[in-house]
Amino acid sequence: MQRLSSLLRSPFSFLFARSSTEDRVAAYVVREHARGRGLSEILSDRFVQNRLSIEQQRRLLDRPEVVHALGDDAVEQTRRELQSFSAG
Repeated sequence: MQRLSSLLRSPFSFLFARSSTEDRVAAYVVREHARGRGLSEILSDRFVQNRLSIEQQRRLLDRPEVVHALGDDAVEQTRRELQSFSAG
């Protein structure tokens, strides 16, 4: 019953919900980067590739905690790489 009432309160909330998979991958990316690995290298890991599509990886780069941990420059460079990957 709780779920139905929350759905009726905000019927479009599912559009903005993040999956727990994306949360786990975001934590993994931040942790691996703190260990000294580059973002491109981390995103090519099987852990990431098996869990997120290219579109989900792009969304990952919009998360504030990821941008804060990795820095704007690294995130922007990887966004361009993902864009060229999906275009090519």
